[in-house]
Amino acid sequence: MFSGIIEHLGTVTATRPGGRDLEIRVDTGITDLSLGESIAVNGVCLTVTAFDAAGNAAFFISPETLECTSLRQLAPGRRVNLERAVTPATRLSGHIVQGHVDATARLLSITPDGEARHIAFAVPARLRRYLVDKGSITLDGISLTLNAVGAPGADGDPDEFRIELMIIPHTWDHTTLGTLTPGATVNVEVDVIAKYVETLCQYR
Repeated sequence: MFSGIIEHLGTVTATRPGGRDLEIRVDTGITDLSLGESIAVNGVCLTVTAFDAAGNAAFFISPETLECTSLRQLAPGRRVNLERAVTPATRLSGHIVQGHVDATARLLSITPDGEARHIAFAVPARLRRYLVDKGSITLDGISLTLNAVGAPGADGDPDEFRIELMIIPHTWDHTTLGTLTPGATVNVEVDVIAKYVETLCQYR
């Protein structure tokens, strides 16, 4: 389990043809990795399959993960958000994040607002029922607060709806959000509690 608070940044150093192996250099220093440890890479829970003292780590990516996330688009040189699993003593500063991606979203716009940035994404319509104004969402592993949640089709495409978020300078500077441009794809994980509530209501 993760909290969506990005602790480290990494740089992709290699991918195997077909994208199923991923090697990342941890730029902000993790010196005590364990074989088999779970790391959220851009919000995707992956297992460490190899590591060295220099801060390089390797991960295996399953075909399903490649199909459902934006990791298939990673190439050497790309920066990624990294978070280690929480411990019982960890402050849950974000929200409960599993690292199980529900879909991908497309960046629509970035608008400066003082020192902050107002950003908007197009999200698949099937996720609309899990999102509420001022609720939580995970984008590329970052726990964020929704400022506005639109209706499917409001921008012309019935298969999408718009979400809007305000990004503070710290988050902009210490995650990969600052490297994105309109059209970029990010991984989306909705709040798992909303999915549990839905299931409880269906099968009570």
